[in-house]
Amino acid sequence: MPHASGGRDRWSEPLPERPDDGDAALRAALDEVLDPELPISVMELGLVYGVAFRDGTASVDLTFTATACPCMDFIKQDVRDRIAMEPWVNSVEINEVWDPPWTTARISEAGRGKLKALGVGA
Repeated sequence: MPHASGGRDRWSEPLPERPDDGDAALRAALDEVLDPELPISVMELGLVYGVAFRDGTASVDLTFTATACPCMDFIKQDVRDRIAMEPWVNSVEINEVWDPPWTTARISEAGRGKLKALGVGA
């Protein structure tokens, strides 16, 4: 499946059936969605504030690095497309969250390591 933002060539295959922990499965899927400008995932970048799976609906609380981020639509589309690949997900809701504002403190240690390897400070 092509990605709106580029990123990895392919996402992993969807899980064949609903997992016991739908929230954890959603987080794992989102860890495959890369930021279009940086080679780290939206999870590593700290853009995902929360996930929930209830009654077939996957809900993602998502923020962005800035209110004028030029990649917001690409990221939302990739998040929606990747989660919708899972056959146990009937619908995807993306909730934009701006409070608290994103800061570099939200970048995970793994994300910081990847950025450091590229010479990008965080």
